Amino acid sequence: MVESFSLVAALIGLSFLGYVMGKDPTISPVMSHSHSRQGRLFPFYTIGRFANEQCTGANQMIGTCVVKGECGDGGGIPAGSCSTVTNQAVCCTYQKSCGGVTEAETTYFYNKNYPGTYPGGGRCSLTVKPSDSNICQIRIDFLAFSLAPPNGDGVCNSDSFTVAGGASRAPRICGENSGQHVYVDYNGESPISINVDTTGSYSFNRQFQFQVTQIPCGSDKRAPSGCLQYHLESEGTVQSFNYVSSGNSLPNSIGVQGTRQLSSLQYGICVKMASSQCSITWAQVSSDTYSFTMTNDVGAIDPSLLGTIDVQSQDCTTDFVIIPNPDQGNGLMPSDRFCGLGMVSTTSNVKPFVLYVVHDSNEDLDIANRGFHLSYSQNSCPIV
Repeated sequence: MVESFSLVAALIGLSFLGYVMGKDPTISPVMSHSHSRQGRLFPFYTIGRFANEQCTGANQMIGTCVVKGECGDGGGIPAGSCSTVTNQAVCCTYQKSCGGVTEAETTYFYNKNYPGTYPGGGRCSLTVKPSDSNICQIRIDFLAFSLAPPNGDGVCNSDSFTVAGGASRAPRICGENSGQHVYVDYNGESPISINVDTTGSYSFNRQFQFQVTQIPCGSDKRAPSGCLQYHLESEGTVQSFNYVSSGNSLPNSIGVQGTRQLSSLQYGICVKMASSQCSITWAQVSSDTYSFTMTNDVGAIDPSLLGTIDVQSQDCTTDFVIIPNPDQGNGLMPSDRFCGLGMVSTTSNVKPFVLYVVHDSNEDLDIANRGFHLSYSQNSCPIV
């Protein structure tokens, strides 16, 4: 009798599900493979409905709240419950390694054997397809990024990170970049390919883990045009790629200690303007003596002068940053370019808030430079 009742109940449940799906085209099947950003409601044989929304899994990764079966069919990994309505709802995280393809809103891409390192050799790629027609960008956060360093002239000739297929360019970078990020625009036609190329003959313990997030066209997290990086916090720090306070151990082409700066880069670092903020101040990180060493010879001057106005230069033609309409407290500066071995605290009221970065291809005279490591803070609008 119990078995008959269970069978009848199951048949009634299936019939009801088919009826609902047939009558209401807005309700997706339980085993849908869509990764739309719109919150979807899933019918169940048992109780309740839940929305297909972003969640944080038990593994601390960002995922999507979906039916357990859909998570497995879509190549995801269940990472704990995400709904009090039913235990069938799981926070599904998407994790890929070499040769992976994803349409998920958030995907984690990492080297084989991560969090272990690997010796290198060949290409490791992830193909990222937009989850729906309302996706305009991806943001790639470098949770871990340790590849072979550039040579002494700042050229990534052993390892490199590149992005292909986008409407905007991401630079070729290498070295140490954990904590950095880049944005790339979709071109409306092609998927975006994230590539890590390594040289097996160069002995180095590589490691990477990237968080790849799809950004909707109308999102307030979408980077403005021309911004390779977009910082959403009202205050924080920015760094040049491959910035570390220690110097490069490799010599440059003229046989002296090389630079850590990567050559041949031009990009914008943008900061989202907070409410009632009218200007932004850029300054060296006080705890880091080498936090602005962009041109000239670091070892040729008294270390106590590093970071001071005595070694700040605005006669910049090779490597420099641009701060629009700069003010160091004594009115507008003669130029918006800054280079040399120091930079005094500088404020800009130009909106949107941006720091432009320019590195040329000749690093011969930039001896033992690190690049830049700057703090930023926004300033309230004056009371009128």
